[in-house]
Amino acid sequence: MVLVTPLLDGSNYHSWSRAMKRALLSKNKFKFVNGDIPEPLHGESQYEAWERCNVMVISWITRSISTQIAQSIVYIDNAKELWEDLKERFSKSNHFRLSDLLQEINSIKQGERSITEYYTDSKILWEESDSLRPLPSCSCKMKCSCNMMKIMAGYRDSERIMSFLKGLGEAYNAVKTQILLTEPLPGINKVFSLVLQQERHLSESIGMDTKILANSTDQQHQKISKTSNHGQGWRNYGRGRGKRYGKQCSFCHKMNHTAD
Repeated sequence: MVLVTPLLDGSNYHSWSRAMKRALLSKNKFKFVNGDIPEPLHGESQYEAWERCNVMVISWITRSISTQIAQSIVYIDNAKELWEDLKERFSKSNHFRLSDLLQEINSIKQGERSITEYYTDSKILWEESDSLRPLPSCSCKMKCSCNMMKIMAGYRDSERIMSFLKGLGEAYNAVKTQILLTEPLPGINKVFSLVLQQERHLSESIGMDTKILANSTDQQHQKISKTSNHGQGWRNYGRGRGKRYGKQCSFCHKMNHTAD
């Protein structure tokens, strides 16, 4: 059974380990990889149960990594050792990846993407950044009452809101200005909701303009068709007169017309 996708390929360790941790927690097996459930001694009553769970966790991890990496861990028989081996090999380039992430976050643009696609891509970058550089938490025995962690989280969210708004297309300048003038800034989910409503409004306006243009074009085509048919009638009338010119009427015996 494959617990997470995409598979670990060496370049996505941090997002993979986060997803894998959630999957193992849902199976109540993460304690086998973080060391909370150590290996019992051979002969103890719980050894067989531990061994069965340990092998199952190893199988899950092996199925969730690329074939090339899986070949390099085939001889590791302890889930905790396997987890630490993968972490030791693939989590050392934090600073390089964090540098690239910060650059991507500050330069991302909406481009041709919809608001939902743009927000989703931005959120993926934010979450990976959080996994590499999480906000610190108070470790004092007496918990602080200054709300410093909450203030820091607010600063981080404000930076992300401004980065998200900065990357929007020019069609959203009005709602962008409206949000930036709001004090205090709304939450990122509220910002996304406001911009999404603007996108729907723009889509409806474009649809109405397209319908009006189509109706106007149809009317022009009808006018041209009527004018063409009217001209064709006069030309036919002329041709009819030409055919009658020089002929003698069979009813009154006068020239230049027919009985019709």
